[in-house]
Amino acid sequence: MSSSSSAAFVKFERRESKAHPSSFGATALSTRRLRSNSGGPIPQDLGELSAAEVNSVAPPAPVYKIVLTGGPCGGKTTALARLSPYLRERGFEVIACPEAFSILVSNGMSFDYFGAVEGMDIVVQDTVMDMQIGLEDGFERVLRARGKPAVLLCDRGLMDGSAYMAPEGWERLLAKRDVRCVSELREGRYNAVFHLVTAAEGAEEFYTLENNAVRTEPPALARELDHKGREAWVGHPNLRIFDNSTDFERKMRRVVEETARLVGLPTQMQRVATKFLLRKRPDLGAFPEDIRYRVFDVEKVYLNQDFISPENIIDEYTFIRKRSTLDGDGETSGSVYGWTGVQKTREGQTIERKRIITKREYNSLFANRDRSRHIVRQQRISFLWNIQSFVVHAYQEPVADIC
Repeated sequence: MSSSSSAAFVKFERRESKAHPSSFGATALSTRRLRSNSGGPIPQDLGELSAAEVNSVAPPAPVYKIVLTGGPCGGKTTALARLSPYLRERGFEVIACPEAFSILVSNGMSFDYFGAVEGMDIVVQDTVMDMQIGLEDGFERVLRARGKPAVLLCDRGLMDGSAYMAPEGWERLLAKRDVRCVSELREGRYNAVFHLVTAAEGAEEFYTLENNAVRTEPPALARELDHKGREAWVGHPNLRIFDNSTDFERKMRRVVEETARLVGLPTQMQRVATKFLLRKRPDLGAFPEDIRYRVFDVEKVYLNQDFISPENIIDEYTFIRKRSTLDGDGETSGSVYGWTGVQKTREGQTIERKRIITKREYNSLFANRDRSRHIVRQQRISFLWNIQSFVVHAYQEPVADIC
């Protein structure tokens, strides 16, 4: 049933240790993502293609795209160096995608360019976005062609440019590129976003720029850019923020453990979502001006199980999700689609596998929905507060008076 009223709860994430590792590897998926990054249509006759070309069109194994971002001196370079060998030693192919802006600067572009000509910031960021898309798509195509489980580690992502531009300049850039909804650049493109908070916020004594000639920010500016960078990614369902509440070594271990959880490797970290029942739906007009939020309509559809679970799995289910971004007038500005598989092991661990899928795949899988279960519809409000990620879930269907 539908109703104009809705029950709501808010949740944020904390982490606990878990003693039992998972034996599940992220190599088996029940569906494949069919697409082509080569610019042409998907061939009708795959027999005309080489094995690598077939893999590129219909990858036999998952490819995960993870953005590592954050303010200056947050540990991004160290995290990239830790994750690459960690994943390779466990059977994953790994490519690190460099930051496009750093490529420009390290090859001769001066910061003086920004003030030399009016509108130069938009031209530079437009160029950065072109370069970043080309690098990411090319590396991903190579990894898919390889035909093995793989991870693409992106040194920053497309949304990071908004932290270095005035809001009106960013909007002009998106309009120039015909980007109708930022979800195309955010959750529609990356599986997860890891934000490593700058040492200038919470670990000031360790803040330095000696290891990065491209960055010149003093601590106050580093904190400002870090805040803007976090805000840029609000709304991504897998935004993870790594603050400086622990020492640096533990911060890096948290990044490694979260990556392991994302790709289905054994880990001692268990993500726990803490939930609070709200008396009523929050009034968006009452949000403080410095708290930016994003609003989404979510449709969650459970699928029929047409496979046999391994012996160590006691429960397993899959679902698809359509996530539609709402603009300031409450109108849908764009949608992204995802597939999730959940397994619960005899050792007490819950394993999730997530993939970005196309609208075509979503519609195809929707036809295989489990008709004994309701379609769940919610409205979600995402925001950051005190360097923590919060999501309000306002249920609309099948019930609106419980959560």
